[in-house]
Amino acid sequence: WDPDLERDSLMNYIEGKAVPQVKEILENYGGLDILWWDTPRGMTEEAALALQEVADEYPDMLTNNRLYRSWPGDFSTPEQHVPPTGLDYDWEVCMTMNTSWGYKWYDNNWKSSESLIKMLVDIASKGGNLLLNVGPTAEGLIPDSSVVRLKEIGRWMQVNSESIYGTSASPFFKLPWGRCTMKETRNGTNLYLHVFNWPMDKTLTLTGIEDAPDRIYLLADQQKQTLDFTQAGPVTK
Repeated sequence: WDPDLERDSLMNYIEGKAVPQVKEILENYGGLDILWWDTPRGMTEEAALALQEVADEYPDMLTNNRLYRSWPGDFSTPEQHVPPTGLDYDWEVCMTMNTSWGYKWYDNNWKSSESLIKMLVDIASKGGNLLLNVGPTAEGLIPDSSVVRLKEIGRWMQVNSESIYGTSASPFFKLPWGRCTMKETRNGTNLYLHVFNWPMDKTLTLTGIEDAPDRIYLLADQQKQTLDFTQAGPVTK
């Protein structure tokens, strides 16, 4: 094993192929908001610095934590699992629809649309982001099983996107029946309750809310009819 030869081989690849390709991506397509690195385990700090030098020319661009393993980047990328709680830094879960990142015709272990939507809600309720993978075929086609799930997620988002986009983590430690996301507005705070399992009595219980809500309604209800509620304890509004 010759460490100098290995270093030369890596740097030839980085400087001869990787750096020019990163420059092409950044210069030719109208600017990027996020550059998502995914580098091999054999990455060195010298090689990472050569790539980071290119990215540094775009100070407003976010980069993840995968350029060099000990570098935090702007956000963390837990893979194939959802953290049990929120994290004290920005993060997004990288998840597949089945068990494969690339297309495999024999991988039929698909997650259901319902489980993917619940995963999206769970992640949002913890203050994270979901990066959902799609593995196209060699012909560049999105597999039918992926299309079905993306359309079903899209239909759900057409009705409920307000409860996901621009929200922050739940103010509640744990809810036995589902998840909550939150959004600060000029008029106050919106709480979005995502019910995974309705209680037997069809009543959702929240503790720790001192202000009486202005109104409670279903996002799916175009008329936004107010639902009945009962408040016990102090009311300051």
